Amino acid sequence: MKITVAGVSKEIAEGTTIAKLIVDEKVENPEYVTVTVNDDFVDQGAFESTTLNENDTVEFLYFMGGGSF
Repeated sequence: MKITVAGVSKEIAEGTTIAKLIVDEKVENPEYVTVTVNDDFVDQGAFESTTLNENDTVEFLYFMGGGSF
C-alpha cells in the first residue's frame, strides 16, 4: 500500500506499524522522535499498536531547544 513519508510516496506492507516504519526508515534517535499521522500527533506509547493505512501521511519531527544571545 502507498503512504507518504516526509513528502515522499512509499510502498509499505499492510499491517505496518509506526514502530516498524521507524526501523524501516532508519530514523535517527528514534527515542526522541515525535510522529504525526495525517497531522495528528501519535503518543510514543502507541507506536507499536498504531497501524498505518493506505494514503496516510507520516512526518517525523524533532523538537529542539534554543535561544538567542
